[in-house]
Amino acid sequence: MIARGALSLMVMTMMAGTAEGVVKVHTLGDSTMAPYDESATVTRGWGMYVQQFLSDAKAINYARGGRDARGGLEELWPTAKKAVEEGDYVIISFGHNDEKNSGMDGVELYNYYVSTGQTEKANSVDKRGTIPTTTYKKCLGAIVDEVRAMKATPVLVSPVCRSYFSGSTIKRNGRHDLGDNFSVLTSEGVKEGQKVGTDDHRMDYAYHCKQLADSVGVPFIDLTTATKELYESYGDTKSHEVLFDGDGSTHFSSTGAAIVARIWAQEMQKLGLLGEHIRLTSELSVMPTEAAFGSAYAGHKMTKELMINGFDLKPENGEITVTATEGIEVSADKENWSSEVKVAYSGGTVVENVYIQVTLPAEGGVEGTVSIRQGETSIEVPVTASTVALGEGEAVEVRWRLENDAKYSLSGPAEPIEEKYEGMTLQSYNSPKGGATLWADVEGGNDETHPNTYKMQRNVIDSEGGTWPKDEIDDNPTRYIEFAVKAVEGTTLQISDIGLRIAGAGGNGMMCHVYYSVDEYETRTTMFAPSKMTSNTIYEIEAKPVVKISGEQVLRLRVYPWYNGGATGKTICLSDVVVKGVAVANVEEPTGMEETRVTGGEDVASEEIYSIDGRRGGKTRGLVVSVKKYADGRVKVEKRLNNL
Repeated sequence: MIARGALSLMVMTMMAGTAEGVVKVHTLGDSTMAPYDESATVTRGWGMYVQQFLSDAKAINYARGGRDARGGLEELWPTAKKAVEEGDYVIISFGHNDEKNSGMDGVELYNYYVSTGQTEKANSVDKRGTIPTTTYKKCLGAIVDEVRAMKATPVLVSPVCRSYFSGSTIKRNGRHDLGDNFSVLTSEGVKEGQKVGTDDHRMDYAYHCKQLADSVGVPFIDLTTATKELYESYGDTKSHEVLFDGDGSTHFSSTGAAIVARIWAQEMQKLGLLGEHIRLTSELSVMPTEAAFGSAYAGHKMTKELMINGFDLKPENGEITVTATEGIEVSADKENWSSEVKVAYSGGTVVENVYIQVTLPAEGGVEGTVSIRQGETSIEVPVTASTVALGEGEAVEVRWRLENDAKYSLSGPAEPIEEKYEGMTLQSYNSPKGGATLWADVEGGNDETHPNTYKMQRNVIDSEGGTWPKDEIDDNPTRYIEFAVKAVEGTTLQISDIGLRIAGAGGNGMMCHVYYSVDEYETRTTMFAPSKMTSNTIYEIEAKPVVKISGEQVLRLRVYPWYNGGATGKTICLSDVVVKGVAVANVEEPTGMEETRVTGGEDVASEEIYSIDGRRGGKTRGLVVSVKKYADGRVKVEKRLNNL
């Protein structure tokens, strides 16, 4: 299963260690590895659990849904390499999205259609996708070369299988070998329905990942074969019940993701990589080892997931008791909350989730512990959360109503940015089918202001005939709808609420993910990631982040849609996109301007406005300096926000 070449490289790496500080393990991959928001979805990526199997080393997960090897090279790696140091490890695993366009290179296909004047077909091309023998290996190899140049260790990992069963075994395409049905681009156009024998590996991505590792002498882990064996040990039905998220045969549940991460750690250990940093205990353990919720506003409820693991427990059958101190609640199903919950296990093995919930008080925060007990073993997990208050400033609300147009309304000092389309286009403003009924239970949706005519902005993919690709199972990084806000110069915008209403119209296959980011999507926070969306059903999405932006920072809220199974004319419907917060002055008082007080009356004779840099008058917006001259000769200088 494991390529054991490049022994000298591994020995040198083990001897070298890190140049300074803690060893870091950087993971680059697609949605099967990516991090997910525990409160937004049950889907988990195996990269989320790498840390659980490390000791005195830090895991950093850069994986993103929808990325192929080219996306790894051009998008994920430029972000990751900023943190890579000598002695670190970079785990590289792509393949799922490289299969787009039936094994053709998406960029080459797009350029071909452009060069032959087939504009509509060009616009319909998903530019993801690589050819296993060429661009796939080239992109992976480029990352490997740069990692080595930084004196870090690259580890190539073949993609996890899709749970595509034929009888009791995983099918060829489930193992990322498209040899039974693929397409090729020739000078005469696309040839579909190509097939080669099982001994021909030209369309086998896992095979060529190993070939690259062998040819350049880097460690390789065959996670394709390992997960094939894992799924087959469970069987078709059981593997889907236990290992997957309930929405298809690709994305993991927390149990599946944790087991795959453990397999990865076992294979790293077999290769002699990470040495004493690999932790493969069979005893009871909990991940994470502490529940640090961070900060939130008073009254906000915060939830965190704990995973309990054990593989050789005694007695073989029993219960694990989870108890929380005052101010903390626990649950096994995220529905029933109390101070104590019990988790049953059998066969000496447990891989289960429990959930912690805190509600932030008016001030201070929450501090306590959650205890996990099994037999004579007890593990204490510290729990902390802090209450923060909005700064003193001027209230801000930006709202895109999206009933008849894309205009926004603004109150308070902020700079909204016009709605942006990437790979999407406006279809109309209309209500989803059955809208009068749907809006009846939505605030403002069926009242005197909007009586049964409440509309949404309906958006469709920007492709020939509005046709959605049939092979998509995750968001496409080049297809989204964006809403954005900046802070007014001289202020910090403290954002406390982000919300929108969203619906899929035309079929139950309409899907989307919703994220926000303040660093141009180097990192992002998930707001909405459903396992399915019911057609013509309106979902109200809300987040209460503690986010501050100033200067050139921009809050970007994006909706990434796709359609499961492919279809034509299906739309993603949006309305009431809102961002709320407070604008607070963030500069020091200008020098040379002081307040002078004298006795006398309070009547103001005049007021002059200056910008922060000292320019006088004009329609200055944002933070200004007000100079008030009173009738009695007194002068008062103060900062304030000027919203014109």
